[in-house]
Amino acid sequence: MRVGVIGTGNMGENHIRTYLSMYDHCQLIGIYDKDTIKRDKIAKKYNIKPFSSLNYLLKEVDAVSIAVPTEFHYDIGLICIQNNVHMLLEKPMTSTVEQAEDLIYKSSKAGVIIQVGHIELFNPLIHELLKLIKNKKIIGIEFQRMGPYNKRLENVDVVNDLMIHDIYILQEILQDTFIDIQALGKIMDGTIKHAVVIAASTKEIIIQLSASFKSQNKVRTIQILTEDAFIEANLLKKEIKIQSSIFTKTLTVDDSIQPLQVQLTDFLNCIRFKKEPSVSGNKGIKALLMTNKISEEIYKKEHK
Repeated sequence: MRVGVIGTGNMGENHIRTYLSMYDHCQLIGIYDKDTIKRDKIAKKYNIKPFSSLNYLLKEVDAVSIAVPTEFHYDIGLICIQNNVHMLLEKPMTSTVEQAEDLIYKSSKAGVIIQVGHIELFNPLIHELLKLIKNKKIIGIEFQRMGPYNKRLENVDVVNDLMIHDIYILQEILQDTFIDIQALGKIMDGTIKHAVVIAASTKEIIIQLSASFKSQNKVRTIQILTEDAFIEANLLKKEIKIQSSIFTKTLTVDDSIQPLQVQLTDFLNCIRFKKEPSVSGNKGIKALLMTNKISEEIYKKEHK
């Protein structure tokens, strides 16, 4: 299958590198970025073709990864649909729910597959965690996803960039809606850089999510309290600790499995076998609804 990558930032480069390693599954035809300096630098680094226009690239490929800032997802998605090119849209799917719904409608009419880049759902540690808590009576869940600030994050909302990962993981765990959400945050440089959410689910589970660009340490943890155990998943250490009244054990996950490669393989297989993506556009909308609601509540409180 012939593939391309749109966007040559950090995530775009990850897609480029991963596609190149998947030569048994696909052929990376080339890349496009409106930043010609960055595009040509990456093209030279990986010895791949830089395309001078988006349409030129789309005429040569069957599928693309779209790894550009979210505000461009909708317009680029429409052009992909016009060219009958399947797409993997990095998260968040689009800026607004209306844009996402329009892309889903138009792609469905055109027979174009959209997969959303919820990469943690392809993380073997998350798969193991979901198996562990299946049929467990959960009391509370706490997520922490934090990291140091850098210049790249100047105009980035931490809810859309970091917290969204824990939101879609949470939605996968609960499979239900939230009856109450309270959000607080710190706005710096015009965008949310630190956010905390307290929520309750229809199953009476209490949830806390924290995301920050202002931490000195990188943190990626999920803590789950059930009626009979305390479970802590550390995504950086790739381990899950389980403590109960009768035992304590630690599970480690194979770190040779790369979630991005699993995700892209799934994407290509969906196209090849004409099946529904594991992370459909509708799942992308579900996460987008919650992130937008959280951000709106924080901005509203800030401007009171």
